[in-house]
Amino acid sequence: MRFRSARRIGVNKPTARTEVFSVASYVGGESQLAGFEKPVKLSSNEGAFGPPPSALQAITHASASMHRYPDGSSRKLREAIGKKFGLNPEWIVCGNGSDEILTLLIQSYGGPGTELIMSEHGFSIYEISGKLAGCTVLKAPEKNLTTDVDAILALVSPATRMVFIANPNNPTGTVLAQDEVERLRAELPESVLLVLDAAYAEYVERTDYDPGVKLAGSTENTVMTRTFSKIFGMGGARLGWGYAAPAIVDVLNRVRPPFPVNHFAAVAGIAALEEPGWLEMSRTHNSAERRRLSERLTQSGLRVIPSEANFILVDFTTTERASAADAHLRNHGIIVRQVKSYGMPHCLRITIGTTAECNIVAEHLAVFCNG
Repeated sequence: MRFRSARRIGVNKPTARTEVFSVASYVGGESQLAGFEKPVKLSSNEGAFGPPPSALQAITHASASMHRYPDGSSRKLREAIGKKFGLNPEWIVCGNGSDEILTLLIQSYGGPGTELIMSEHGFSIYEISGKLAGCTVLKAPEKNLTTDVDAILALVSPATRMVFIANPNNPTGTVLAQDEVERLRAELPESVLLVLDAAYAEYVERTDYDPGVKLAGSTENTVMTRTFSKIFGMGGARLGWGYAAPAIVDVLNRVRPPFPVNHFAAVAGIAALEEPGWLEMSRTHNSAERRRLSERLTQSGLRVIPSEANFILVDFTTTERASAADAHLRNHGIIVRQVKSYGMPHCLRITIGTTAECNIVAEHLAVFCNG
């Protein structure tokens, strides 16, 4: 009787944790544009060519076993990743996109009373997942839109548990030099977990770059995460992986869902890794078109931030001009990414698409700038 009365007057409503309301929902790149059946979508850093043909074939062949649960440990996929990149499969853990692995790390090593440090314009999922876990999230100022090691170290306190670095960084495209990454690890307390998010590693041309293999493979407090969403064109499959010492992998395997990677994503990932020449072809295209698009936009009077990823960040100087450029592109069926949520309302991020897509962006921005 007492419960029925309380329900009637509406006092016993379910209440979410306070942390849930401390973040805004993550908003991905738009894909629909009113008035255009097939807009040019350059807002999500997706692979220019889609998935490798062998990945699509693998999914078709796997459909007959849809009624079977997948292998929760993703053993065959881990072995294929290990073979491709020369890594020990026992040091690899797979997830529903690298976002899941990043979130599980935060849930496992963070929590109320702990601090998570990231760079000023770092990937937003670090802040979202950190706050949801109850962490205090601190952002270190950057130097020339690049992670500043000294600024990060200045924020370290006894409460610091994790440092997250996207390298190359999203949305700036900049890379922290390897000697600086190693200095950061050396000067951080051993109790602090360093997470190197290398989602764009396959696009980097710099000869002094290491995505995190060296540190993750030689320390017990560093993790490298990677994804199939970018150069392998499998964003819709949600497939990512992490590489770390066995103790960290053991933690992740304890907290992950029973079946984090579905069967179709796993077989597609294995096939993509084995597609002859796919990485080389995609990297060559991206490097050439990134350079060409950057040069054309620079000639139009725009400032382009040097990038090592499959996108460029374009500075329009003012918020008003960036918004006007975005509207101009939309009027011609082109969607790029506004980065207001990253504190750069005067910039637009443009994914490197096909040659035709890069051409049309360059042409319409030239018209905008000369108009």
